[in-house]
Parts: sequence; structure tokens; C-alpha cells
Amino acid sequence: MYRVRQFAELAGVTVRTLHHYDRLGLLKPKRNTSGFRAYQARDLERLEQIIALKFLGLPLREIGKLLNRQAPDLPAALRMQRTVLMEKRRLLDRAIAAIEEAEVSVRNNQPADAAVLKKIIEVIEMQDNTDWLAQYQSPEAKAKVAARAGEWTPELQERVTAQWKELFAECEKVLGDDPASPHVQALAERWALLVEGFTKRDPDLTQSVARAWSDFDNWPAHAKEQASPFSNKEVWTFMHKALALRKK
Repeated sequence: MYRVRQFAELAGVTVRTLHHYDRLGLLKPKRNTSGFRAYQARDLERLEQIIALKFLGLPLREIGKLLNRQAPDLPAALRMQRTVLMEKRRLLDRAIAAIEEAEVSVRNNQPADAAVLKKIIEVIEMQDNTDWLAQYQSPEAKAKVAARAGEWTPELQERVTAQWKELFAECEKVLGDDPASPHVQALAERWALLVEGFTKRDPDLTQSVARAWSDFDNWPAHAKEQASPFSNKEVWTFMHKALALRKK
């Protein structure tokens, strides 16, 4: 058992931080016979998860909800954290390499190579997209997205975006057709497969995607511009009808 100051020194945090986490119900120690906080070794595991999830961008109140609902064991939590941090490092390494290329290309007052600048923009926008989309995600969905961060590379994003553009254009051509017709149902099948490629049929991720698209009018400008090829609401309404028929 550790008194609060001893535990703060052991964990490398401030006493004020521990008091704050106690007030929020994030990390509630036992109390000794004198009424003082008394921390145990297992409290250090929970503190590690709190600090790591906070570093990954989750608000403290959402961290509390997540850990109280389904606190992962330490090995699983560490695997998730390692995966997310490796992805952040990979994105930073890509950005640093692209910036170094740009620095070389602009020496002697030469214009920067457009492809090099495009790489920098892609990496930064991938991080921005993750940040603003978080508002539509439950704590569970955020944790799942973070754990799979390494899978969603810029190359995969480019490939999936191309598939969506092709499919969306085909859907626009059949807007006046019967949603139950075989050719429209074939499009609905492709639509469902692309959605499931991201959500893996996980209900938390499926709901977060639905919430985000239902609030399209309030997206940030850069996100609306990226999604402009998919902004035809008639297509969404039509394909929802087709997908509903597919489920029957």
C-alpha cells in the first residue's frame, strides 16, 4: 500500500493529478483507517491505461466510461497502445521524409516538387481526419479505431476512395430504377462490402459511421471538399432503400 505522495513518486505523476483522477472517479484508491488515500500495485496498471488513453486523445470522462465498461487486461491494453503509437510514428516518419525531400527540392530557389508536397498534405490530413471524426465515436469505437490504426494506410485510403468514386458514379446512373432490381441489388452488395471493409460489421464502428454521415452539413470545410464526390443525397436515400431490401 502506498500513500498518495509515495504513489505519485512511484508513477511519475503529481499528487494534484491523482486527486483530480480520484474526484472524476477514474482512479479511486482505498482509504486506510485514518481516512487517507491508500494505493495498491494494481492501481498503477489502471493509471497507465488512463495516461495512455489520454495521450491518444480520449477525454478523461470518456476514458472513465470505457474502462468501467470493459477495462482491458494490461497485455491487451499495451498491445493496443503499441499499435497506435507505431502508427503515429509511421505517419511522422512519412511526414519528416517528405519534408526533407521538399527541403532538397527548394534549394537554390527551385520550386518544390508537387508530388513531394502532396505526400506531406496526405499525412497531415489523415491525422486531421482522425481527430475531427472522433466526435462521432463512442469510447468503444475510438478504442477500436485506435487499435486498427496501422491497417488504414494512405495507400489503402487511396484505393478505397477510388472504389467508392466508381461505385457512386454507377449508382447515380440508376437513380430512377427499381431498388429491388437485380442490377441495383448488385450495386447494393458492393456498397455493403465497402462499408464492411472498414466497420468489419462491428456495431460500434457502424454506428459511428452512420452518425458522421448524418451530420455531413456540419463537417469541417476540408472534409466536405474531400467527400464532395459522395455528397449527392439522392444517391444515399436511394441506396438505403436498396440496402433495406437486401436485408429482407
